[in-house]
Amino acid sequence: MNNLLTVRDIMDTHVPTLRPETKILDGINFLLRNRVTGAPVISDSGELVGIVTETDCLKVIAKGSDAQIAQGPVSNFMSAEVKTIPPNMDIYYAAGLFFQYDFRRFPVVEKGKLIGAITRFDILRAIEANRALVP
Repeated sequence: MNNLLTVRDIMDTHVPTLRPETKILDGINFLLRNRVTGAPVISDSGELVGIVTETDCLKVIAKGSDAQIAQGPVSNFMSAEVKTIPPNMDIYYAAGLFFQYDFRRFPVVEKGKLIGAITRFDILRAIEANRALVP
């Protein structure tokens, strides 16, 4: 492997996103419908302002009961401090970040805008595909 694969080479560019004003219960439904464990929250100008994960959603549910589940916009429940990675990072370095932060996915940001996402599975798939090319 002379040329290291970068995040841009393997990231998913179709990333389901939420808006800050989306109701949290609609956000939970969104994650379930899209079969994702988290979704970036994007402002009107396209900037990443947070992320809603299944953990954030479980906190919403754990604080209530059937009749008293928390209500409000996604912005009240999202994680506002989001760890992101740039598209030019090599995938081996990115793999190390998954250990460091114990995340399932990283949003990929360039010039302040979300351009994709990368998961642990994406990296494993790329390594295996590349291994098949090595004699």
